[in-house]
Amino acid sequence: MVRNRRLGAKFRRQVPVGPYIVDFLCLSANLVVELDGEQHHTAEGKEYDFHRDQFLREQGLTVLRFSNFEFSANQDGVMLRIWEHVRKTEPSP
Repeated sequence: MVRNRRLGAKFRRQVPVGPYIVDFLCLSANLVVELDGEQHHTAEGKEYDFHRDQFLREQGLTVLRFSNFEFSANQDGVMLRIWEHVRKTEPSP
């Protein structure tokens, strides 16, 4: 759903950022989008994500996290939140 600049910006998939690999990265908007499975809801997963997100923020990136369930149940809402962030940060054509 983020292919071919559908949201007005280029997203790359499975991109290394430091010691981590992010699900989707939009460099022009300094945006990371993560789609989280069940392992992210455990205590260990939450702690790992906390430190990971902290590292990504220190790199100047904003992290938007969505559960796989949230994406499946509300694709339009998830895409709207991503688009709103991109729109705020992308220069007007």
